[in-house]
Amino acid sequence: MTVVEQNFADLEAIKQLKARYFRYVDTKRWTQYRQLFTDDARFEGTNVTSSVDDFVASLVERHAHSVTVHHGHMPEIVLTGATSARGIWAMQDWVEFPALIRKGPAAGYFGFVGNGHYEEEYRKEGGEWRIAFMRLTRLKMTPIEQPTKQLERVLPSSTMAWLAIASH
Repeated sequence: MTVVEQNFADLEAIKQLKARYFRYVDTKRWTQYRQLFTDDARFEGTNVTSSVDDFVASLVERHAHSVTVHHGHMPEIVLTGATSARGIWAMQDWVEFPALIRKGPAAGYFGFVGNGHYEEEYRKEGGEWRIAFMRLTRLKMTPIEQPTKQLERVLPSSTMAWLAIASH
């Protein structure tokens, strides 16, 4: 594989990593979600914790009963070495809780629609790209003032086997 081909393969692998990030958090596949991060991953701007395991545990606690829909757009990714990269993703998320939020910027509401950016660093370990640093910044948060009525689910949830890739 040429250097150019390897660079394209690495960029695509990082995009796939981030796609799994969004899907796993929305479908609450916490074990698979944890595997997207390096063991020494650091976080800023959301759930600042001492470890990646604490970060994931705090998401599990906060979002056990929430409905989330995350979208990542327009990635800007720069390879900084053979096993390192940095990226910025524009993002939008819908975060809705079953009860009023009691504290934080969305207190008194059932959730919010957020717009902002993920700034990230990636590291390739054992041939797999992982998130080593993540900073979430928000440009706008629009409150969800009342819970939305969910329609009865008529379609099945996505399945891990759909792509027939056992490791992802």
